[in-house]
Amino acid sequence: ARADDAPPQPAIVVNGEAVVQATPDRAFVTVSVESRDKNPGAAQKQTATAMDAVRKKLAQTGVKDDQIRTLAYDLQLEFDFDKGRQVPRGYVARDTIEVRLDDITLVGAVIDASVGAGATNIGGVRFDLKDRDTLEREALKKAVADGRARADAAAAGAGVTVASVLRIEEQRMFSPPP
Repeated sequence: ARADDAPPQPAIVVNGEAVVQATPDRAFVTVSVESRDKNPGAAQKQTATAMDAVRKKLAQTGVKDDQIRTLAYDLQLEFDFDKGRQVPRGYVARDTIEVRLDDITLVGAVIDASVGAGATNIGGVRFDLKDRDTLEREALKKAVADGRARADAAAAGAGVTVASVLRIEEQRMFSPPP
C-alpha cells in the first residue's frame, strides 16, 4: 500500500486568541506647511522658509533630526472654475513631516511649537509602542497556548487526546491603542 492510500489522521482544528494591553509610550505627530503663490518658485521658497522655522522650533523643544522624517512634498497648480472653464489660480506647495516622540508628554508642546512657527496643518497624532515586537510575540505565545487548551478540551469531550500539533497559522490583527 502506498502512503497516499493511508486513511487521513483525525484532526481537531481550533482558533486561539489572546489580547495583550500596554500603555502607549511613543507618539507620531504629522505636521504640514503649505504656501500659495502665482509663481511656483515663490510658493516653494515660502514653504521651505516656513518649514525651516518649524524645524528650528521643534529642535528647541528637544526634537532631534533623527526623530523627523519627510512624508510628502508636493507642488500643485490650483484652478478656479469660471463659466465651466478652468482658470489657473496659482500654485500650492506643501511639505509634510512626521515627528516621532519617545516621550508622549511632549505631544502638546510639539503641536504648539509647530503651529507657532508657521505650520498650517497638524494632520493627526498617532500613538504607538516602542517595544511592539516583544508584545506581539507575547500575544502570539498566549494565543497558541489558548489554541492548545481549546484543542485539549475538544479532544477530552470526544474521549481522545491530542498527540501533536500539526500546523499553526498566524493571522495578524492589530488594534491601535486609543
